[in-house]
Amino acid sequence: MENSESSPACPECHGRVRRTETEVVCENCGLVVEEDAIDRGPEWRSFDDDETDPRRTGAPLTRSRHDRGLSTEIGYGTGSDFGSGTRLTGRKRRQIVRLRREHNRARIATKADRNQAYGFTEIKRIAARLSLDDSIREQACALFESAQSEGLFQGRSLEGFAAAAIYATCRTRSVPRTIDEITTVARADADELTAAYDALNRDLGLPTGPIDPAQYLPRYASELDLEPAVERRARDHVATLLEARAIGGRNPSGVAAACLYRAATEREAWSSVTQADAAAVADVAPVTIRSTVTTLNTLQSE
Repeated sequence: MENSESSPACPECHGRVRRTETEVVCENCGLVVEEDAIDRGPEWRSFDDDETDPRRTGAPLTRSRHDRGLSTEIGYGTGSDFGSGTRLTGRKRRQIVRLRREHNRARIATKADRNQAYGFTEIKRIAARLSLDDSIREQACALFESAQSEGLFQGRSLEGFAAAAIYATCRTRSVPRTIDEITTVARADADELTAAYDALNRDLGLPTGPIDPAQYLPRYASELDLEPAVERRARDHVATLLEARAIGGRNPSGVAAACLYRAATEREAWSSVTQADAAAVADVAPVTIRSTVTTLNTLQSE
């Protein structure tokens, strides 16, 4: 929206300038004479004939909170005024403390809400420790909520379902994260995660398929400090194993590490990468690396 006020002339070409909400611009040469980087107006426009009103306040809705982020919070503030700017008496401060306590209790009214809030907190903690993005965290929370609505929690741990929701989301989005990596930062062990994941996969019908070992190659190659050419050669080895259907029953993470080790030896980089190094990156035993390399050598010699 333009304002009728304008500066006399442009300092460069002496042309006419016009003032908008955030800038003063020359109409001839386009020079920005003045600017205000802060847009002090809303990004929406409201009309009387609109079916919806775009005006809103508060934070956006999120699936990672049991109440979708709709509830308010009584803050703590700073000092004895609780952030109000006015010094409060001792009686008023005690009243605010009681209100905050009762408000926190009222936000979680049922045991189901309490379980959901605890599970969402655990999912957010695991996602943060694994450096997963917000979209994975949101989808994992939605999967956790679906499992609760289906009554899958009975006889199983909430920590296991939180870890299983993260693992299942990573599987469906092709994000390479192993069970061992998740259980390392989770409050559940591998048995709890596996039991919860089996229940999710069986009752909710997750769209998960076999894990492609190639998904692990970029991360493992970076951790082993290998060249891009070694990673490309390792992809060829993975393709060879897949075509021969020789990875059935093998750990995809170990297959990826073995292919990287085999590619590194072909590039005369064997002195920098050992079977023990490759096994440590994939969290498998060195015998797994040797077995996969032997199978790969057999296929390539035929």
